Amino acid sequence: MTLILGVAIFYLFNSIESQTVMLNVSSSTREIIGMMVNILSGVSVLVSFILGFLIVYASRFLMKRRNKEFGIYMTLGMGKRQISSILLCETFFIGIISLAVGLVIGVALSQLMSIFVASMFEADMTRFAFVFSSSAMLKTILYFGVIYIVVMIFNVFFIGKQELIDLLLAHRKNEKVKMKNMWLCSGVFIIGMIMLGYAYYLVTAGITKLDTAEKIFVPIGLGIVSTFLIFWSVSGFVLKIFMAKKKTYYKGLNTFTLRQFSSQMNTTVFSMGMICLMLFVTICVLSTGISLKNATTANLKELSPTDIYVEKTWNLKGNKANGKPYSQKDIADSHLSVSETLVNLDFSIHENLKDVITVNVYATNDLTFGDTLGSYATSVHSQMPYLRLNAAEKIMRLSEYNQVAKRYGKQTYQLQDNEYIVIANFGGMIEIRNEALKRGTQIELLGKMYLPAHKECQDGFLTPSANQSNSGIIVVPDQAINENYKEKNVLIADYKATDEVEKQKIEEKVQSLAQHPYAKGLTQLNASTKISIYEGSVGVGTMVTFIGIYIGVIFLISSAAILALKELSESADNKERYMMLRKIGTDERMLNKALFTQISLFFIAPLILAVIHSIFGIEFCKFFLQSFGEENLLPSIMMTTVFIVIIYGGYMLLTYLTSRQMMKE
Repeated sequence: MTLILGVAIFYLFNSIESQTVMLNVSSSTREIIGMMVNILSGVSVLVSFILGFLIVYASRFLMKRRNKEFGIYMTLGMGKRQISSILLCETFFIGIISLAVGLVIGVALSQLMSIFVASMFEADMTRFAFVFSSSAMLKTILYFGVIYIVVMIFNVFFIGKQELIDLLLAHRKNEKVKMKNMWLCSGVFIIGMIMLGYAYYLVTAGITKLDTAEKIFVPIGLGIVSTFLIFWSVSGFVLKIFMAKKKTYYKGLNTFTLRQFSSQMNTTVFSMGMICLMLFVTICVLSTGISLKNATTANLKELSPTDIYVEKTWNLKGNKANGKPYSQKDIADSHLSVSETLVNLDFSIHENLKDVITVNVYATNDLTFGDTLGSYATSVHSQMPYLRLNAAEKIMRLSEYNQVAKRYGKQTYQLQDNEYIVIANFGGMIEIRNEALKRGTQIELLGKMYLPAHKECQDGFLTPSANQSNSGIIVVPDQAINENYKEKNVLIADYKATDEVEKQKIEEKVQSLAQHPYAKGLTQLNASTKISIYEGSVGVGTMVTFIGIYIGVIFLISSAAILALKELSESADNKERYMMLRKIGTDERMLNKALFTQISLFFIAPLILAVIHSIFGIEFCKFFLQSFGEENLLPSIMMTTVFIVIIYGGYMLLTYLTSRQMMKE
């Protein structure tokens, strides 16, 4: 079943390229889809390694179960070469069946995937038709074929190194379970919890300490090591904990069930740790991946209220990005307004745009980010040394900002001659600025002091975006600044179009401006459009969602399959024990309850710690997702829960039903 699911999912995600050919989308969306397909192809290599490990692990696990069988074959005169031939045939037929059934299921599901992809990219489905991806089929056969060949070689090697006496007596060899010292286990548990607690602190309250990329590996490493330490230590004293509660321990078949569970924990410490980490990755990837798609599209209408936004750098400072000084042409061009520059690019504002407004953005080294924080700057620098306190603040005149606010449907403001306000919508920066405003931080412009008109930031922005990214604009009375401070000239407008077709034509004109001869070397002009922002945000969100679902589902299936194999093997070993319980008068209901409890504990143990990890992991992800909006996080977590219940819970239920069937007389 796991192989069939693996083949189906592998085909499903690798057939997306063929499924999207029939979608009616723009050229930019088509490029994003192509990028997504390339990334999914790379992820498929990782997925193939995971599934390959799972198949080899399962084969190795099951081969040990058949030692006595192979020993009997050899006793009856069968050579190792003949046994190897049997194993080759078995693996071949299993591979053919799983490939055939998996591909059929994958092809069927891929048609639904077409609808899902279309809805995610909001594409036209008028050309929808049944599609079979031959490239995805060939890739699936190739990848799984290589995996099966590796399994065949492994099986032949396994048989080749076995001796008859070892095969015949293998079933009499019990796993050596060493009793662990309680004090040692308790000490290791405390160390593991301290390490885990510090890792949790670093990704939540202490996240500001992770100011460089490499520091993120500290909580990751602590989390991995502490997970294994906790499972190792808990496996040593879990039975003692249950035995302390005598009423529970001696009730029904709890003594038998809990001893079996304790034995399993002792012999599967590494597996339980790995499965816990895989489940943790699954929960975080699915929750944040789906949330990102929802968040990137939820606020687009509000955050991109205008068809086109063009800004032109007025005062060129320093060098270009490549380190070379600006040319005389660059400097001359920088003194042209946005409207004049568009005329030089042969773009007619009168013919293409309507409701045009132009405003200016100002900046001066006399008013930096540190200046607006005042006495709070020292504390911010110690907690967040990566923030540039010497960066010049963006400043707007009140009259010009009110034009933008009215156009964007935001609140307009009135100021006294000695007041200023801060406009921001980026959550992380709002908290910092609010603290400075509560302290009544004064700022100075042209020798005059200004006080905050409000004790907190006001919601708003200037540059349209797919997310809440405005970290702060200082709005002051018109007379507080002069033209020497002018940094940018901004044009905001809508397309002069009556339908989407005409809008798309103007959009193509805007996109073609970069190819105009005059645009060569024009580094100080930046344009963004509602269509490009929308397509880009939808594309990025969808791409992350697909990759998250792909990796998450594979990890989930692999984790559940490993646990199922372990439990089914344990059930086979326990068959005689359950028969003994029947002989002393235990009824079937009690036996089934004991079996269900044992399997449930085994499946739930790694899931509990994974869920706890995920609570803090998602909090860490929210820190980076806060600019996209957090209101869509709960539905994505609920959807992740559904995935886990269906796949993980389904494996647990099937394991119980199969084990119960094995236990019957």
